[in-house]
Amino acid sequence: MGALHELGEHGGWPLTMFLTSDAEPFWGGTYFPKDALYGRPTFVSVLNEVARIYREEKDKVRQNADVLKMRLQPSRRSGTAEPPTEATLADLARRLIQAVDPVNGGIRGAPKFPQTQFFGFLWRAGLRYGLTNPLDAVDLTLIHIAQGGIYDHLGGGFSRYSVDERWLVPHFEKMLYDNALLVELMTEAWRERKSPLYAQRIAETVDWLLREMVTEGGGFAASLDADSEGEEGKFYVWSLAEIEEVLGAADARVLAEIYDVTAEGNFEGHTILNRLNAIELRDDKTERRLTKMRATLLERRAGRVRPGFDDKVLADWNGLMIASVANAAEAFGRRDWLQAAEAAFHFVSTLMSSRGRLFHAYRAGEAKAPATANDYANMIKAALALASVTGKRDYIERAREWVDVLDRHYWAADIGGYYFVADDTNDLIVRPLSGQDEATPNANGVMMSNLIALYLWTGEERYATRAEATLRAFAGPMAENVLAHAGLLAGELDLTAPSLIVLIVPEGGDARELRRALSNVSLPGAVVQEVRGGEALPASSPAYGKTAIGGKATAYVCIGPQCSLPVTEPAALVETVKAARRVTIT
Repeated sequence: MGALHELGEHGGWPLTMFLTSDAEPFWGGTYFPKDALYGRPTFVSVLNEVARIYREEKDKVRQNADVLKMRLQPSRRSGTAEPPTEATLADLARRLIQAVDPVNGGIRGAPKFPQTQFFGFLWRAGLRYGLTNPLDAVDLTLIHIAQGGIYDHLGGGFSRYSVDERWLVPHFEKMLYDNALLVELMTEAWRERKSPLYAQRIAETVDWLLREMVTEGGGFAASLDADSEGEEGKFYVWSLAEIEEVLGAADARVLAEIYDVTAEGNFEGHTILNRLNAIELRDDKTERRLTKMRATLLERRAGRVRPGFDDKVLADWNGLMIASVANAAEAFGRRDWLQAAEAAFHFVSTLMSSRGRLFHAYRAGEAKAPATANDYANMIKAALALASVTGKRDYIERAREWVDVLDRHYWAADIGGYYFVADDTNDLIVRPLSGQDEATPNANGVMMSNLIALYLWTGEERYATRAEATLRAFAGPMAENVLAHAGLLAGELDLTAPSLIVLIVPEGGDARELRRALSNVSLPGAVVQEVRGGEALPASSPAYGKTAIGGKATAYVCIGPQCSLPVTEPAALVETVKAARRVTIT
């Protein structure tokens, strides 16, 4: 057997040299013998030749390097690809559900990742175009994730992915961004479906976040490792014998039936707690009993050696979580969650900022690394979410400042879209420019939605213009690989149908009942804007000039340039949103 020797990392990919047992190296798949043989040079001679060329032919090296660098530079693709039409978006939503596992949810096959960008598009398109199947596909997926082994049924929170097609066996690492994205999507599904399972999983996951992932000062930590004591998952798995010891025979028998606990185990002789074989919630009495059992097991688990804790605070991942927690706080009426979201926002915007520019990471009192476009895009998203929930205009101003930084230092003026790094960042050979989602949403898709929200808040046309330019910049790649650009597809829905809910509040009144009503309907990407006495909407707003009716707080639901009739009753507001958000595509 050979050995892998790590030579560092570039762009997240390890640079590795493979050595055989005789220490004969492979580089990039090329074998170098110890002695020159069959026209193949030795490794030493290759290194000597590289050194000679660099020493004696520097101009040629520089010229070749410049040519390679030029070829790698992003450029606008030729062709006349146009962004998808509404009819195309609706058709995509119908066809993309063929990729969904009809039994277990998620994308067919294994391993299974949550793919929240993909399912977020299905959810939004299903609502807009009145398509039941995409909504059901999202529901099926979230239910199985919530009941699978990918979820920590004792401590809350989701692991990165499942190695099998059933969501049973996870890679046990818990990442901040996965949990943020799942809370976000699950909150939208809960607004519409009112599933007690979703409510429970959201609450348990936010509780986990606030209990285990908040750093000194209020920022959210990056991750919990998969391993403890050198073994992946050891912290999380159980044996039937230990459960019987902790709970006693009677309770252990009930828990074992529901959580798939057997003497043989379901994972390498151990048990990963899951409810995939008992996926429906039981009666309230049984669920209360199970809650007490889980608390007892969690207390026992607390005595084990814990997995490693990555306490870095990353601006982009924090932005995702802040936005998710703020929206969940509004949906569930949890002021403590909102306070935690605001504290994390304050952490990033103060401790991870200098002269108006963000840093990417913070640890042990030191902020490091210039921010990427993802950092700005996700923190802008956080600011806009907090503005909609709290009504505080300071968040809008902070979002505008960060957009100005992006436009000044990240915008690809000759191509369109935002580069991954700034124009004054010099540690990369080429500045990446892509609209493709990875484990986290791509900055360009996030920014499309951000820009439309800012247009609705401020009335400044420049934001909508830039969102449209971003979409057109990536129309070609989107057409070539739809699945990889789900974030841009979702952003196009915001561009096509900007959603604004304006609450006109007369002097001495409040909009609390109307706001609570919005917890009963999903309208992702919507801006919720309260207007009180002395305040005015921008003249470009579709709700410009609207007034309160009968001295009551009054809502107007505006999709694109059209606004609903005035609504003063909470139940009527829910029905108005449902009617306004849907368009019929023939």
